[in-house]
Amino acid sequence: MHTIMDMRAADAAVTRDNADAVSWIADSDLSRATPCAGWDLRALLAHMTAQHRGFAAAAEGHGADPAAWVPTVAEAEPIRAHAAAATAVIAAFACDDVLDRDFVLPELGRTVPGRLAVAFHLVDYVVHGWDVARTLGLPYEPGQDALDLALPIARAVPDGAARLQPGAAFAPGLPVPPGAAALDEILLLLGRNPGWRP
Repeated sequence: MHTIMDMRAADAAVTRDNADAVSWIADSDLSRATPCAGWDLRALLAHMTAQHRGFAAAAEGHGADPAAWVPTVAEAEPIRAHAAAATAVIAAFACDDVLDRDFVLPELGRTVPGRLAVAFHLVDYVVHGWDVARTLGLPYEPGQDALDLALPIARAVPDGAARLQPGAAFAPGLPVPPGAAALDEILLLLGRNPGWRP
């Protein structure tokens, strides 16, 4: 059975793997289309960086500050900024009592326990890791522990008309065929087509 510490370890591993994939991005890649409709790689990277910063701020009790969550698409050094933000969120989640803290998550419009916030971050970065890897043509193989933990979270994310609203975290879910691999199921549930190619 997985423990909460497994969740944090899985999240840290996925976040590091994401940062490693991002480190391969060249300036010439930033205009590439991504699986996130309407976002090129620069915009996706800005979103990922802002989310890391926002979750780190929320872990430290500052999640209600909207400035913590605002993407900066024109970041002068986006790859370095992402690496710093990834390091910051891993460190913020490593604090002993973080799972019992209240996280203010403006996107949800509510406060959630730290253990749930870490779970949300994990599933988000399993998906965004795939986004980056697929955009760059890199292999993507999250650890099985991360997939096992992320799948029930993805299954619990509400679907429906709210996902069609501007700024929705995920596109409407797509049908999941019987026997789908865990990563494919996560992607489909959260509105990604595993067959997407640039």
